[in-house]
Amino acid sequence: MGSFSIWHWLIVLVIVLLLFGKGKISDVMGDMAKGVKSFKKGLADDDEPAAKPTIDHKPSDVVSSSTDEKTRAS
Repeated sequence: MGSFSIWHWLIVLVIVLLLFGKGKISDVMGDMAKGVKSFKKGLADDDEPAAKPTIDHKPSDVVSSSTDEKTRAS
C-alpha cells in the first residue's frame, strides 16, 4: 500500500492525458517555463545596483540663497 508500481503510474498518466490532452499539457509547461524565465530575470534585475540620483543645481547656489534670506530677515 505504501508504494505504487509502474502500472499505477501508467494508468495515472493515461487518465491525465485523456483529461487534459497532449496539447494542453505542453502549453501549460511552456507557460511555466516562461514564468520561471521572467522570475529569474526579475531576480537578476534586483541584483544590479541602483543608479545614484543626480542633482542639477550647484551647491554654491544653495549656500548663497540661504545667506541672502538671512540678511533680508535682519
